[in-house]
Amino acid sequence: MCNDGFIAEERKPKEQKPKTAAQALQSLMRLAARSEKSSGDAMRLMQRWGVPEAERRAVLQKLIDNRFIDDSRYAEAYVREKSRLSGWGWRKISTQLKAKGISQDIIREALREIDGEAVQSALQEKLRRKLRTIKASSDYELRGKIFRYALSQGFDYDQISEAVAAVVGSEN
Repeated sequence: MCNDGFIAEERKPKEQKPKTAAQALQSLMRLAARSEKSSGDAMRLMQRWGVPEAERRAVLQKLIDNRFIDDSRYAEAYVREKSRLSGWGWRKISTQLKAKGISQDIIREALREIDGEAVQSALQEKLRRKLRTIKASSDYELRGKIFRYALSQGFDYDQISEAVAAVVGSEN
């Protein structure tokens, strides 16, 4: 009941009408103009909007032909953002791009952009920050925890070994 004595109506979620192919094309053109989208993102959105399968492929092809969607460009931007700003390793980036429907060849090409020395430096800084929050009763336990953390961030074994040796060795 509301304050004024009237019973409030329950709000039901608004049922969406399926979008037509033309509506989906316009919506995706607006979205892609604001931020990079992958072909997988576009297909998932159209599926959610109720666009029939055959029409989805035609809409996607129009978006690709007009360069609103370009998986190579998307992958390069994603790699740049996640490696530099989020500090992810190449394994985590690769897994996320696969989940977005990007082909393995495009992923491999985009990952070449990662600067190994910059990544190693960023990883060491990230591990130094994490080291301040870890509680461990032994050096062995500390190394294990910091190693697992780095693995969860998508770095490979060799990168982690080098960074842990530099960081944990300098802390002792």
